[in-house]
Amino acid sequence: MKGPKRPIHAVATWVRRQPPKIKVFLALVSALAALVLLRLVVHDHDNLFVAAEAVHALGISVLIYKLTKEKTCAGLSLKSQELTALFLAVRLYCSFVMEFDLHTLLDSATLVTTLWVIYMIRLNLKSSYMEEKDNFKIYYVVIPCSVLSFLIHPTTQHHILNRIFWAFCVYLEAVSVLPQLRVMQNTKIVEPFTAHYVFALGVARFLSCAHWLLQVWDTRGRLLTALGYGLWPPMVLLCEIVQTFILADFCYYYVKSILGGQLVLRLPSGVV
Repeated sequence: MKGPKRPIHAVATWVRRQPPKIKVFLALVSALAALVLLRLVVHDHDNLFVAAEAVHALGISVLIYKLTKEKTCAGLSLKSQELTALFLAVRLYCSFVMEFDLHTLLDSATLVTTLWVIYMIRLNLKSSYMEEKDNFKIYYVVIPCSVLSFLIHPTTQHHILNRIFWAFCVYLEAVSVLPQLRVMQNTKIVEPFTAHYVFALGVARFLSCAHWLLQVWDTRGRLLTALGYGLWPPMVLLCEIVQTFILADFCYYYVKSILGGQLVLRLPSGVV
């Protein structure tokens, strides 16, 4: 006789059987509950930004370990890394000419690491690179982000080109992970280190999104007006939300896999 299912398995099975609209509703309710919990537990919401950067750094550390110790880049998307390097380079330029702060130093470290990852994939570990699986067309995101940045950008007193560049890096960051998700969807099986890295990205982006949303909440919307006027402030907030929900589905299956004791993550069709 089969033993009784553990509660987490019973809940996961129930959620999996629900129609798409119910799943979306449950995801929204869970996100709202997490935001309320964070607002109650974390009194200084700037700590959420620090936590997001710390989790992101942890994910990068896992990626470095994979490339140096495992000597393989299988399952990693070179195109995602290149998009990341692109928006970081543009954002660094904007930081130097518009506002130099802590973000500039953090972005500099992340860009150096990303360029090293690109170097490892293109040269040292090229034989393990799954080029046929990394088939997302970069221009599908670069061109729309470029056009959108011309139409909707900050309304500050900076030069128009700098404002367009800033908008471009905000939009591109929101979708830069899509090639990585395509690789995982094509392979269907995600080895542990890649799964840990992508999950860390998802958690970091949720914490960053929570930081923005709670700041807007606490200031009763004044933060949005401080960013400028027109469509730019809501677009910034929308990009934060989009970044989070793009990875939400993967994070669900990651947690389900870990709780189930599976080291290798197997994605069902249509997850990404």
